[in-house]
Amino acid sequence: MKNTLGQLRKDRGLSQEELADILEVSRQTIGSLENGRYNPSILLAFKIAHYFDVLIEDIFIYEGENIDAK
Repeated sequence: MKNTLGQLRKDRGLSQEELADILEVSRQTIGSLENGRYNPSILLAFKIAHYFDVLIEDIFIYEGENIDAK
């Protein structure tokens, strides 16, 4: 899953360590999220979106099958 977390973090002038402290996760978790190696739990996704005051969908871009309801 692609995401804009790294750009959002940099726009706020935060290091991975600082964001990790704010979200109460490890720096490695932030790095893995930014590199797309790890998908967040729904709780963590909400915490990140709330911190940056954006929608989850504005951060995490799902590229799988089309899930639009018909």
